[in-house]
Amino acid sequence: MFASFSVPSLRGRRAVRVAAATLASGLLTAGVLTGAGTAAAAETTQGQGGATATIGGLKTYGAALIHGDAGDQQVSAGLFEMSVDGGGTLQTYCVDINNPTQRDAKYHETPWSGTSLGSNKDAGRIRWILQNSYPQVNDLAALAAKAGVAGGLTEQDAAAGTQVAIWRYSDGADVDAVDPQAEKLADYLQRSAVDMAEPEASLTLDPPAVSGHPGGLLGPVTVHTNADAVTLAPPADAAISGVRIVDKDGKPLTSAADGGKVFFDVPEDAADGSAELTAQASTTVPVGRAFASESRSQTQILAGSSESTVSATASATWAKTGAIPALSAERNCAEGAVDITAANQGDEAFTFELMGLEHSIPAGKSRTVTIPLQEDQAYDFTITGPGGLEKRFTGVLDCKTQGSGGGEVTQTLSEPSPATVGGVADDTNLAATGGSSATPLIAGVAIAFVVIGGAALVVVRRKQTS
Repeated sequence: MFASFSVPSLRGRRAVRVAAATLASGLLTAGVLTGAGTAAAAETTQGQGGATATIGGLKTYGAALIHGDAGDQQVSAGLFEMSVDGGGTLQTYCVDINNPTQRDAKYHETPWSGTSLGSNKDAGRIRWILQNSYPQVNDLAALAAKAGVAGGLTEQDAAAGTQVAIWRYSDGADVDAVDPQAEKLADYLQRSAVDMAEPEASLTLDPPAVSGHPGGLLGPVTVHTNADAVTLAPPADAAISGVRIVDKDGKPLTSAADGGKVFFDVPEDAADGSAELTAQASTTVPVGRAFASESRSQTQILAGSSESTVSATASATWAKTGAIPALSAERNCAEGAVDITAANQGDEAFTFELMGLEHSIPAGKSRTVTIPLQEDQAYDFTITGPGGLEKRFTGVLDCKTQGSGGGEVTQTLSEPSPATVGGVADDTNLAATGGSSATPLIAGVAIAFVVIGGAALVVVRRKQTS
């Protein structure tokens, strides 16, 4: 079941086509309900670069009891493992206790502002726990001594105790570890945690989109990374279009370091169009980075990283005359919305309709359109621009835990439920840390979100581009 909105095409203007997907029978289903465009839309998730990984399941874990009005429910608690696209392995803990983990879900490194951590005043304490417990502290004897655990700690105890302490801050959960040693560790970590700042991303390009006239340098795009250097891959059709990646002096670049500024060098005779730059590096992802899924699988937070492949992209749009928009999007969990930013470096206003409201970005200006969405609502926006430009933004707004008022829990019906009191689930590839039997199953019940219509509130922020 889908609800869709069709924005009428605008003569002499560029339009935005919007599709909204809902949950049906407890399963998340997304679809594209847009009209045909002049070019294939470049699909963009709202991560700002970094690692992309597939979750494999719980690898090191123990048992925990969640105390609720319906009684105590036992779930597995511990470390997940993810396989990084391009190579590498990540270890993560869950920060969304009542939401299940979907098998083989794809995750993207995400700023805290794009998850429930963005509005959590204790997010910094969670990072402290990660820095000061297993697996960052792999001397379990020393960790046990600090926590006052006389009987020592196994890896399973350490993982379970760490996860329980995190849940107390991430979800405000009334939860205890079953094993006494793990519980003592959890209490020590909870008492000792202090606030820490959000870690920087492993790799981002800022801004992610630029625009301008051909015959000059478009940019700069600044590289932010903890890697020693990143490799820069030119646009796929560079040999045909003549577009080069260069420094401020016009010298070709194939790599850059943190803080480096790169530009798109577009030939003066280039036809109106667009191009994309890819930056890639091998590095360890900073502990405390959030990982969000596009399939409503529970949010994770990084506890450990091997040397892993990270990447980021930036795009450039150019035209000889008229509007020249640079388009990007980012989740805004503080507002329960997605921010779509359009910067216009052309000599005419860039005008488009979005959800029944018309927006016009004057030449040389930038505006951010904030699109309010329901929690857990899937979204699909495609914005067209000059030269056949189509930019498509898709995802699911997942900004809350159930404990913070996130609403009903989405069950993954193909996955077994976590273990109940008396045993821990044997299958470590299931959502053992979310959606326990304490949560009523919603199989067979269609959940319809309130979909925002043409009269929806849209907030616009204005800023002068540099």
